[in-house]
Amino acid sequence: FLSLFLQAKMSRPVQARRLEGIDKNIWVEFVKLAATYSKVNLGQGFPDFPAPDFVREALSRVLGGENHMLHQYTRAFGHPPLVKVLAQLYGKLLGRDLDPLTNVMVTVGAYQALFCCFQAFVDEGDEVIIIEPFFDCYEPMVKMAGGTPVFVPLRLKAPKDGKMMSSADWQLDPAELASKFNERTKAIVLNSPNNPLGKVFSRGELELIADLCVKHDVLCISDEVYEWLVYDGKELIRIASLQGMWDRTVIIGSAGKTFSITGWKVGWTVGPDRLLQHLRTVHQNSVYHCATIAQEAVAQGFQRELMLYGKPESYFVQLPKELQQKRDWLVQSLEAVGMKPIIPEGTYFLVADISQFKSDVPDVPNSDEPYDYRFAKWMIKNKGLAAIPLSAFYSEAHKSNYSNFIRFCFAKEEATLKAANDILQKWKKEKNS
Repeated sequence: FLSLFLQAKMSRPVQARRLEGIDKNIWVEFVKLAATYSKVNLGQGFPDFPAPDFVREALSRVLGGENHMLHQYTRAFGHPPLVKVLAQLYGKLLGRDLDPLTNVMVTVGAYQALFCCFQAFVDEGDEVIIIEPFFDCYEPMVKMAGGTPVFVPLRLKAPKDGKMMSSADWQLDPAELASKFNERTKAIVLNSPNNPLGKVFSRGELELIADLCVKHDVLCISDEVYEWLVYDGKELIRIASLQGMWDRTVIIGSAGKTFSITGWKVGWTVGPDRLLQHLRTVHQNSVYHCATIAQEAVAQGFQRELMLYGKPESYFVQLPKELQQKRDWLVQSLEAVGMKPIIPEGTYFLVADISQFKSDVPDVPNSDEPYDYRFAKWMIKNKGLAAIPLSAFYSEAHKSNYSNFIRFCFAKEEATLKAANDILQKWKKEKNS
């Protein structure tokens, strides 16, 4: 009788309905696989080279300094020196005067900034347009807020003249994008430069999005965490600077990507007070506060960069130059083994076409796993090289259309990229023998 009573008592589901169907996470599976089998991990997007000296020195100064109040709470919505310098920098970038107290809010990384946006703006039944491929947390965060994700893929228009593919060859279809907007559309998520493709959206594409946002009174959540990592002289255009967009856009940034310090978890939002006031409500009722010491050190990093803005010694100038060289090196290594790299215009990432390798990867009977998942797992276990399947960045409905690609991270030390190249060279010899 007691066991029946306990069974009856425990039959009610424990988890909230909003968690249904979002419990799986590719990073849990692939991080574990990489840790077990890989010699070289080009999967996860974080640098394995040191953060710049000036940022590390700033943290040391803050830690060892006399100002003991930096070990206590600071202002909940952002440490005053940090919001002040961010307002100055983004004011310069956007060509408008920004109020540090109302137009900037500091978050626990860009991840929490995204979470605040979806929780603050999305209601039950609201639709949120997500451009595919997309950073994988967008979809579950929209669902947790009660919204419905609506997906629109970038379409690959491969060059016909034998040139290498570029992330610029992945484009929005204007009619397809326009068809996704309706009276239920609350927001669109824009990620430029885009993770995983490395695409930097052109002015024409951004104007298309902006016109639709204005026409349908839709918000834009603009994830710009890779804003300083743009290559080949490409210009990053910020959608908030376009006609009618400042009032409806929240910009999201990240110290992790800006200063190569992903473990510090300092992010921010920039936008009009009419939008940020609602983010502040979510923030104060969730994390409430971010680490004071990290914010102070990041503020000092930005103060340096603001003084050096546009000069050769600026980290914002030096880092993309270094990463562009690493990108080009990895492109050559992948091409040599028979993959077809898609040259990214920005970010840490490079996507490569792996359709030439289908005969190398054994079929798994009764498996509905896409080819890129099987290939990535096979490559980790058999070659010791870790990468991430591109279809992980697509909705369930579109995964099977984009399963011939994998994503590599090239924001790595030369020794790491050399070790990857050695694996690829050995693989090339095995293929040719």
